[in-house]
Amino acid sequence: MISDVYCKETDELFETPIIQQSGFWSALKKKLGLNSIAINFKVKSQNLSSSLKDGTAVLSDLLVIIHRLNNQLCYAYVPYGPEIEPSEEFQGAFLEELSECLRSYLPLNCMFIRYDLCWESFWAKENDYYDQNGWWIGPPEKSTQELRFNINTQKWNFRKSPTNNLPSSTLFLSLHDDSNVLLNRMKPKTRYNIGLSIRKGVTVRSVGAEYLPTWYKMYQETATRNNFYLHNIEYFHAVFLGKLSNQCEYTDVMLLLAEMDNYPLAAMFLVISGKRASYLYGASTSEHRNLMATYALQWKAMSIARERGCIEYDMFGVAPCPDPSHPLSGLYRFKTGFGGELFHRLGCWDYPIDIEKYEYFVALEKNSQGYHLN
Repeated sequence: MISDVYCKETDELFETPIIQQSGFWSALKKKLGLNSIAINFKVKSQNLSSSLKDGTAVLSDLLVIIHRLNNQLCYAYVPYGPEIEPSEEFQGAFLEELSECLRSYLPLNCMFIRYDLCWESFWAKENDYYDQNGWWIGPPEKSTQELRFNINTQKWNFRKSPTNNLPSSTLFLSLHDDSNVLLNRMKPKTRYNIGLSIRKGVTVRSVGAEYLPTWYKMYQETATRNNFYLHNIEYFHAVFLGKLSNQCEYTDVMLLLAEMDNYPLAAMFLVISGKRASYLYGASTSEHRNLMATYALQWKAMSIARERGCIEYDMFGVAPCPDPSHPLSGLYRFKTGFGGELFHRLGCWDYPIDIEKYEYFVALEKNSQGYHLN
């Protein structure tokens, strides 16, 4: 099924709309002390879909980040990869063979491989997993998920991870149309708030790394207000330095600042990779929220993305449905106001290499802090 597997330099990774599978992401992680490897491989088309029987092969690659727990143990993490997505009946077998191919390139003390899959969830495609309002109720219990995912594998080795590292639900907006069409797709309140913010004098501009302290103050406020995982400021320095050390023509990072009369109101990191723009991190002050600066900020980001030739905008992380008890329910209300289509991913799946050490690690992980972004 898989052939021509070899390791290459991470700056040789192919162009991709998935920022977490890019050379930029590898450079970012290197600044944070994490090593990564890039793997090239080929797979026959007939092993990706039953409708493809022409005997051709698809060339692809994979970014793998090595997380070291101590001098003795580590695990391999594949953020939103592999990009290549087989038909459902081939997914488990494909990922199993890919995992076995990766073994020889991983450290000897690697406990497991964790795939944070960007593939669409099986259950998001089935009506039985939506309620009477049309909202997705999520996948079934863990054992049922594992049974279905391991069908057609030889070792039945895949385990559903206790948590998902990256968001498993997101919102994609098409940028194909002009500004008027994009605005008309939004909810009336969102459209109104964009206009209100602009009328009140909120402006948005791209700023440099010297504004990171300004960003981080707002970021801390937002994290406290919404009770989410807090990166340190060095992480965001690494975002800028990662771009400088990895000159991919198809990747760019911008820090956008919304302000009025030079008073900072909101900011966000806009990342462009290929034809996709992603709203990666955002923050706002607790004051002057009546100015609706976050709406002007998003509208400016979409406009920049369109100018740069992007065809889609990834809101990067929402609750799977409008459940008020979900920690991302506020983001759901805000982001869905801009329109777009919800997309539910399969999330994190583990391929144990050392089963005893893997099970010990998972037991510890269940008791540690949950949701965060890698």
